[in-house]
Amino acid sequence: MSQSSIVQVAVSGPFLSPLDYVYVESEGVPVVGGRVWVPFRNKKVVGLVMSLENSTKFEVVKLKKIDQVIDAVPLFTAQQLNLFQWASQYYHEPIGEVVSAVLPKRLRMGEPAEAKGMTHWSLTLLGEQASQDELPKNASRQRAVFEFFKQAKVLNQHSFSATNLSQALKNWQPSVKKLLQMGWLQESEAPCLAHSVYKSSPKHTLNEAQQVAVDTVINELQSTSSGFCAYLLEGITGSGKTEVYLGMIEAAIAQGKQVLVLVPEIGLTPQMVSRFEAQLCIPVASLHSGLNDTERHCAWHVMRTGQAKVLLGTRSAVFTPFKNLGLCIIDEEHDLSYKQQEGFRYSARDMIVKRAFQEKVPVVLGSATPSLESLHNVNEGRYQHLELKHRAGNASLPSLKLLDIRGEKIQEGVSRPLKIAMQSCLEEGGQVLLFLNRRGFAPILMCHECGWQASCPSCDANMTLHSGKGHHYLQCHHCTEQMPEPECCPSCGQSDEFIKVGQGTERLHEAIQDWFPDASVLRIDRDTTRLKGQMAELTGKAQRGEADILIGTQMLAKGHHFPNVTLVGMLDIDQGLFSADYRAPERMAQLIMQVAGRAGRAEKKGQVLIQTHQPDHPLFATLITQGYGIFAQRALKERIEALLPPYCYQILIRAEASHPQDAMVFLHSLKSGLTLNLQKINYEVGKIQNDKDQIEFWGPVSAPMHRRQGRYRFQLLIQATQRKRLHQLMSEMVPYIYKSPLSRKVRWSLDVDPQEMM
Repeated sequence: MSQSSIVQVAVSGPFLSPLDYVYVESEGVPVVGGRVWVPFRNKKVVGLVMSLENSTKFEVVKLKKIDQVIDAVPLFTAQQLNLFQWASQYYHEPIGEVVSAVLPKRLRMGEPAEAKGMTHWSLTLLGEQASQDELPKNASRQRAVFEFFKQAKVLNQHSFSATNLSQALKNWQPSVKKLLQMGWLQESEAPCLAHSVYKSSPKHTLNEAQQVAVDTVINELQSTSSGFCAYLLEGITGSGKTEVYLGMIEAAIAQGKQVLVLVPEIGLTPQMVSRFEAQLCIPVASLHSGLNDTERHCAWHVMRTGQAKVLLGTRSAVFTPFKNLGLCIIDEEHDLSYKQQEGFRYSARDMIVKRAFQEKVPVVLGSATPSLESLHNVNEGRYQHLELKHRAGNASLPSLKLLDIRGEKIQEGVSRPLKIAMQSCLEEGGQVLLFLNRRGFAPILMCHECGWQASCPSCDANMTLHSGKGHHYLQCHHCTEQMPEPECCPSCGQSDEFIKVGQGTERLHEAIQDWFPDASVLRIDRDTTRLKGQMAELTGKAQRGEADILIGTQMLAKGHHFPNVTLVGMLDIDQGLFSADYRAPERMAQLIMQVAGRAGRAEKKGQVLIQTHQPDHPLFATLITQGYGIFAQRALKERIEALLPPYCYQILIRAEASHPQDAMVFLHSLKSGLTLNLQKINYEVGKIQNDKDQIEFWGPVSAPMHRRQGRYRFQLLIQATQRKRLHQLMSEMVPYIYKSPLSRKVRWSLDVDPQEMM
């Protein structure tokens, strides 16, 4: 065997073996950062070459042969491979899982790295001459799709990709297929990055604070000793953080650099892409789970080859390879959406900071309500603090007022003072936003006769009543369980005795339409935005003022600009005040300030009314009178007194099984092994634990939702004051977990730096 013939390959997929060593065939020469086909468990899979080794501790007979080399040139640089290795080690996840998250599906299937392009649709000559009257009268969807293409032709827009059509039309695919068969439409393959004429928007004149923030980052970009630097851009809602991002991006592009921008939700992507393209006058690539495989491959390809300068994406976009990355930005950095909750449980916020550090580029973390971790990093001097304390333009901050509804008569969740304020707002030509963070019609269906409640047969949760077209049905929001509303009580047999307890957005929508029959009402929640493009369509209507009253969940709290909203009403907000999760007050404060920030973003003064049964609660007292900044600093003091993150470090081990004893035995065994391992580590390094250097085990205990999808759930929390010792302990233990017979009876996972206890 020749030197450098041992190749370390990360096998794409959640396999037990973190790395597979293979023997190279003489016909092909693998490259580090390229893909290969390798035999694995009686089949062939795609692997990513991580390194070439001169020797191996394994016997030659244990090595496998590479079947085929896929890539002649690397897909990833050494820096990017180091990032993947770091992620694997830090999150204690097999490198194959990381590779699965990194590679688009088509590349995981072994297809060429070069993306040919995307399918576009356009009118044919026959279609241009055709009339809508030639279509069947009952084919309303075909008529809408055909009219869209005809109107676009008038505006000199000829072809559209799947993403374009999804942003404008609902369920367009069957209609496009029919129009293709009729010869009215044609398919063509367009480049991944189609050039078009952008409607440039007037560039905003930055105010003094905005300009200072932009100049600070630009100076770092232009510095000859340019390298990593992290900035926390704390700007109140409506302060113009996006304009600041654009100023920084323009400077990076002027230097020939590329920019990575992360946003928390898919719904924010289309509107931000349009805004970025209008000001930058260049195509902006987008990458999120709402795209099809071809679109994702295209976006990945144009960034890797340097064809595009700006990538705007959600969580997974953090792994995209760039040809010349120069700046990283993460908007709404506090948002929980950046934490992956299944499989490879990484934090995109932490990953983007680590990536910027490795690639020696600046990173900007923006938020109106920064996470306590980021504020702690500012206090420790790790991040530079940039502040925007005033709203941009002539807009002013809305007034926040608590509505004490104790003893108040509440009708469908709305108090009389809020209803009066809504009427006044509508009469003045303003737009109303009602926030209720609970979708469905009613969270509880209860029998008035015997007290029976509709509960999920698979979860420890009530089923939510939803209103369908002409009928009601029950649905569990924690699993896929769904059933029709019962005609009589399953417990006592009484009929027509059901009480619908509590409010959901559907019930509120129904009531508001009855109260304000002349007003147009728009509901935005997960149920109304299931189909591709619906979120962009509904938020577009809201922004254009096509609805008088908006009703929505926290989907409306994230970065949306509704210039006509002058009144925000928050309903049933108290549910977040008494959670068992120590992060609940932080999440609650962020949510209140983010929702409140939708009011008064233009020249009209905004008002925010918060209904509560707890007007004297300390969270409200601090937040309403002194603002989020004071609240956050007090919350940090509470965290350090309680020795909770960010002043300590945690790993949460979850286990679930069909039989509860299996999960508990597994976690107790794991805890015993960790305890013995900790004693071994302490002995080897001569370490004696004290109050300032300790590792604690909390549990095993039942998860907050004990049973979910028919499985019983338990968890073990490990907490330490030193991150290094915590990860050393876990690294020693993980190989034994994989080998343990007990691990085969349960589903288990490791969550490093957990954000939710669930």
